[in-house]
Amino acid sequence: MTATFTILAGIFGFLGVALGAFSTHALASRWKDTPHLESAFKTGVQYHMYHTLALLAMTRILTPGPGIQGLGSGLYVVAGWLFVLGIILFSGSLYALALTGNRRLGMITPLGGLAFLGGWLCLVLGVLQG
Repeated sequence: MTATFTILAGIFGFLGVALGAFSTHALASRWKDTPHLESAFKTGVQYHMYHTLALLAMTRILTPGPGIQGLGSGLYVVAGWLFVLGIILFSGSLYALALTGNRRLGMITPLGGLAFLGGWLCLVLGVLQG
């Protein structure tokens, strides 16, 4: 699972940086009259990158090593997948909303937020269980 999470973190990290640069350089003029859409996109990038780092941290937690014992809990794997799901739903819906202006896409965003919250909760429960 660590290889999968590491690969996904690399892909998500690359995309987060690329999307951040894209929004700053290629889309800035598009949002002159709709700053709320630019803000939504940038919020998506922020949470995208925060949770990419959290996913990367899961790879360390799941890797046995000095001082790390008993951390192979299935809850950490669930946390990692919830971070992946959150990036896709939360950030993805904000990107789509900002690019299309379709406000209905905003209804997906809270589901991604719940996935993020679930990931953090699983991380805490994994520690308490270990």
